[in-house]
Amino acid sequence: MSDVVEKTLTALPGLLSLDSQPGSTKLSSSSKLGNLIRGITELTSKHEEEKLIQLELTSIKEQVSSPNTSMRQMKELMVRAIYCEMLGYESSFSYIHAIKLAQQGTALEKRVGYLAVSLFLNESHELLLLLVNTVLKDLQSTNLIEVCMALTVVSQMFPKDMIPAILPLVEEKLNHPKEIIRRKAVLALYKFYLIAPNQVQHIHNKFRKALCDKDPGVMTASLHIYLQLIEENPEGYKDLTTSFVTILKQVVGGKLPMDFNYHSVPAPWLQIQLLRILCLLGKNDQSTSEIMYEVLDESLRRAEINHNITYAILFECVKCIYTIHPKSELLEKAAKCIGNFVLSPKINLKYLGLKALTYVVQQDPKLALQHQMTIIECLDHPDLIIKRETLELLFRITNAQNVTVIVDKMLEFLRVNKDDYTTIDLVGKVAELAEKYAPDNEWFIETMSTVFSVGGDTMQPDIPNSFLKLLSEGFDSMEEDRKLRLFAVDSYVSLLQEEPGKLPQRFLQVISWVLGEYSYLREDLEVDTVLRLLAKLLDMKTTSSETKSWVLMAMTKLCEGGAGVSVAREVSETYSSSLDTVLRQRAQELQHLSQDSEMRARVLPRNAGLDPLEVDSSLSFLDGFVSEALAAGAAPYKPPHQRQEELAQAKALSLEPYGLSLPISMSSCCITDRQSPTLLSISSGLSGNSNDLSYRGGLKLDGVKRVWGREGYLAQREPVEESAHVEVPSPLRSPSQQGGAGGSHSHTPTHTPTPEPELEKQQLASSLFVGLASQSSVCLMGKSEPTPQRFRRKANSPASSSAASEKQSNSMVSAPSTVDNLMFNNLLDSHITSEPAVSSLEQTPQLSQGLVAANGSCDEELPDSDVNGSSPSLIGDDPVVAAELAPHEEPPKDLLLSSCLPAELSGLSHSEITPLCSDQILDLSACHVQKEDALVLVVFIYNSSDSDIQQILLELDSEELEVSCESDSAVQEATGHSVAVCQYSLSVKRPSVHVELVGMVSYQFPVGTPQSVQFSYKLPLSSFIRPMTVSTEEYGTMWLDFSHDTKQNLTLISDDQEPLTATLSVLKKKLQLHVVEIIGMEGIVACRLLQDQPCLMHCRMHAGTMAVWLRSPVPDLPDCLMYFCQRALQEH
Repeated sequence: MSDVVEKTLTALPGLLSLDSQPGSTKLSSSSKLGNLIRGITELTSKHEEEKLIQLELTSIKEQVSSPNTSMRQMKELMVRAIYCEMLGYESSFSYIHAIKLAQQGTALEKRVGYLAVSLFLNESHELLLLLVNTVLKDLQSTNLIEVCMALTVVSQMFPKDMIPAILPLVEEKLNHPKEIIRRKAVLALYKFYLIAPNQVQHIHNKFRKALCDKDPGVMTASLHIYLQLIEENPEGYKDLTTSFVTILKQVVGGKLPMDFNYHSVPAPWLQIQLLRILCLLGKNDQSTSEIMYEVLDESLRRAEINHNITYAILFECVKCIYTIHPKSELLEKAAKCIGNFVLSPKINLKYLGLKALTYVVQQDPKLALQHQMTIIECLDHPDLIIKRETLELLFRITNAQNVTVIVDKMLEFLRVNKDDYTTIDLVGKVAELAEKYAPDNEWFIETMSTVFSVGGDTMQPDIPNSFLKLLSEGFDSMEEDRKLRLFAVDSYVSLLQEEPGKLPQRFLQVISWVLGEYSYLREDLEVDTVLRLLAKLLDMKTTSSETKSWVLMAMTKLCEGGAGVSVAREVSETYSSSLDTVLRQRAQELQHLSQDSEMRARVLPRNAGLDPLEVDSSLSFLDGFVSEALAAGAAPYKPPHQRQEELAQAKALSLEPYGLSLPISMSSCCITDRQSPTLLSISSGLSGNSNDLSYRGGLKLDGVKRVWGREGYLAQREPVEESAHVEVPSPLRSPSQQGGAGGSHSHTPTHTPTPEPELEKQQLASSLFVGLASQSSVCLMGKSEPTPQRFRRKANSPASSSAASEKQSNSMVSAPSTVDNLMFNNLLDSHITSEPAVSSLEQTPQLSQGLVAANGSCDEELPDSDVNGSSPSLIGDDPVVAAELAPHEEPPKDLLLSSCLPAELSGLSHSEITPLCSDQILDLSACHVQKEDALVLVVFIYNSSDSDIQQILLELDSEELEVSCESDSAVQEATGHSVAVCQYSLSVKRPSVHVELVGMVSYQFPVGTPQSVQFSYKLPLSSFIRPMTVSTEEYGTMWLDFSHDTKQNLTLISDDQEPLTATLSVLKKKLQLHVVEIIGMEGIVACRLLQDQPCLMHCRMHAGTMAVWLRSPVPDLPDCLMYFCQRALQEH
């Protein structure tokens, strides 16, 4: 400890320059900070520390409040306050003085002031607004140090509402001659993008310029922004793949300055960042993946130094190789790398290997077979983290054949585990596996009972809720339902007859509900017996009020007269006077319903869970009461978001100059409660709400065992608690298979007897990894065919459920786009050459392979080109029409596919036909057609084989869109070399800048196994925008009713006509907006999303820009429309 204190005392003067003597290496004897640190280190108790700190804070408070305190003294006081705050003691009185120090001091004093502000305040702190003017002044300073300090504090914390005030100044710093200023400006813009992405949408081109900066530090800073952007929309940045690959080649080749090296590894964190970006860009995209194969191979080859940072690079390389479109040579090297990690004796590397194996095991299941004995040994590893990651790996490879063994291992770990987080995580996994792969009803109920017992009250509440829902809704078989419920009743009655006091509260609630609903299924079980068992739960002191409420409800369902009435009377009398209002209500219900069997049958009918429950979400039965209250003068109800908005407007800041206020003649025109933009200029209120999320607390180490040291994990010093022995079920394989599995570890047979521990491990391995060998050797596109789930719930939406359950199984290729010219100028002093863009149809003899698919079905037959050259024609109103193509001919290109559009859509404007996905048999393409009242997705399915395919099924699903098929019948089969067309109507249910559809197409040959591929189709929200014709009066009324809004200043277009008129004309043309009226310097615009989701816009010319205010009843719609308005004006 003394060594650490000495280092601290030595380092502080150099960092904070507290000593007046230059070159000083120790705190001066008169330094009060030094005395404070020495005093704290000499204390022996927490109480003495608190007393000393309180005295210090009192002294600091007196001195900062004194008018005679100089700036130099204030600097030292702030450092002492920082130290106290770091120890966990609040010094809020010094916050305002830290801001003053940043405003008034010299460069060194401002540095301490900014440091104190960044440590004391958070982004939502109200005092932070006082710093805005100081930041503005320092950003305009000619002193580089002041500019750097301002950019640093902006990139760490800055009010979201104040970003427009400093954004132009930060943008200017991107062109600063000093690289440190440019780098800090990029980091500030990255911070802006995280907290307010709409504010920086218009400067994406400047991000590209930063990526091409000649200084590696600026380029590295820009990667943070690009990683975030590519995670949200990888398709929009495919053209930068070549640039990222070139940068990584130069980094791996050691072209950067030596300052970027870490333990002789060139820029390791930059390599990791680039590998993550390439992983996102190459996912499901063959053409993009091919660009990065060479540099990934080079990265694997060069990362040979035995150091932790190289292991991190190798791990990212492995993840990238298994995520992008596969290449066999790279997969072999990655598998070898994973093997080296898993077999390493070092704990950190073993954990890294298990982590990588867990990530790739779903793409390559047989990779786990190569290391099965090592995985078995990891199950008994003394390090709990290794154990937990091993169980995570086993969870990923679970199937119907090995579920019992894996679940037993998980439950065995749970019984000895003391960590709540691990318990919550594993309990959820066990419940999921039990529901998905349960071999029989008995095993399922027993496993879930163990889950409830071990998980206790810390488990997620959705686990018991899901279990009860499964029992209530039932499955496809009525007999299976009855057997499962009956076994649950038998099991729970036995538990209550033993020691119910040891069961967790949530398990008791589950037992109460099950017995109340289904105890009648056991004919030999008397109702009185069940009632008395439940009454025992009420008498236990450990039973919570919530559990007692469940028990009383179950007793209410069961009491049917006879002796049950006497039990119910005793219980109701006991709890009728309870202080808990819920228990009192349940007791009254029990008393009355037990005496009136006819009413009880109507209120609590048996098997009521099978009937759909109708809920009056509008609460129409309260209409009379509300009308009377309003007539009596009560205030009308306001939704929470409206109350928050009005409260925020009352506290909002005005960002407009006072000189721009309206004339008295106009300002006299007002509307009660809110200003209407049809009559007034925009008010400067900023909607929003912020919460103080600051939290300060000390680190409590009382009672914590020391398990880490200089040598690593100190497991040998702690007694390892032996886990209970669990009998492993016999392997589910034949004796011959078992023999083969056991002998696979040796090349030559031997008669030497296998040691008993090794034999047990081999038997356990054969049980854990059974079923993996039957899967394809390199199943790189995901698991082949999931095992049928035993408990199939009655699905409400087969399309969405199947789409959600499938894993992504095909690769994606995006059409190449031209690379921005910026990317080829001065990128780390190298020249990047772009290859000419080649269409995917020219690259392969089929529609581009490995694309992502869209669904639809509807055939249309084209006459054979050798027989008849006439244009195709629709056959009546049948949605399915076949289209015959010449054998071995090139797949249909855009012109041929366009000719396959249905007649009612052929005259309408449509997007470019985009390849979606393909395999050896099917090629899918799609486009969307804009109708006046709908947006139609048209999917083209081309059978490129000579054989007929049958049982074609296409399914679509989306989180943002409502999808409905417009065809009366789905495609069932397709002949060789034919095109099928299918239409889907789309509407928005949750606005987003880009909405995405995902789905699956499955089909089958007359002889063969079913095949399936997955796909996705992304389209902009602007495709759904339609003009909304309203009058000025209707506009004003609607404006007052809408609660979600956003504001932004946009660039005006200067054409021959008035700037406002020209700008609105461009928006009207590109986004299909309706200009309601233009009055002088103001204009109002209206539009809607399909179906009937309105959005209103108010525009006003101000200081050479157009101030835009968007308002809508739909959340996120104003922000999305603002984004498209910015893009439309930039592209003009």
